[in-house]
Amino acid sequence: MAATSTYPASTPTPTPSTATTLTNPSFVFPPQYSFPPFFTLQPVASTRSSQLASWSILIQSYCRHNRIFTISLIDALPTPLFTNATLRRSLSLRDAKAILTYMASPEGGNRAEFISTSSSKKGIKPGEEGEGGKAWIYWRRPEEWAAALEEWVERTGQKGTVLTLYEIVEGDVSRREEFYGMDMDLLQKSLGVCVKRGKAQVFGSGGEGEGVKFF
Repeated sequence: MAATSTYPASTPTPTPSTATTLTNPSFVFPPQYSFPPFFTLQPVASTRSSQLASWSILIQSYCRHNRIFTISLIDALPTPLFTNATLRRSLSLRDAKAILTYMASPEGGNRAEFISTSSSKKGIKPGEEGEGGKAWIYWRRPEEWAAALEEWVERTGQKGTVLTLYEIVEGDVSRREEFYGMDMDLLQKSLGVCVKRGKAQVFGSGGEGEGVKFF
């Protein structure tokens, strides 16, 4: 898919989706997406650094546009994000993991976090690659989501009201918000930031029925 413009300055409010579902066809890819070498990370340090930054921006923009919060590289590689069908070029799994590792690092702005897929409940250290390359994509980091949630509660007059996590990410009142359809674990991480700031209190033992009250 060729394009002649840069990343969109704003995004619409599409139906929540995952990396394996059909995506909103109105997304505009950047010019370098039509350049075959873009799909292979180059060995020259300066070129590679530029590529990593460009891929990070593209992944964040694409995921934001399509309301994607987590991706599994195995599933996402065949999608338009990593495969240009017109050029018949695809990013390799190795390069895709390298890009996510960069995004999960301070150098990459901590814009991703690998997710453990093992039976163990122990998480993966920041920047450490998870099995299968599954990761949260932070087009908003948890602290940024926390600020968005606090602003929404203030704007909609819901301070002091106990809200379930389901209401926050699936309720009618939040349908037009960017966090609508958010991954439940990511929501809990973001609410944890609100709690640390003294802006909220969480009730319950977990899951969609867990409640939260903002102050």
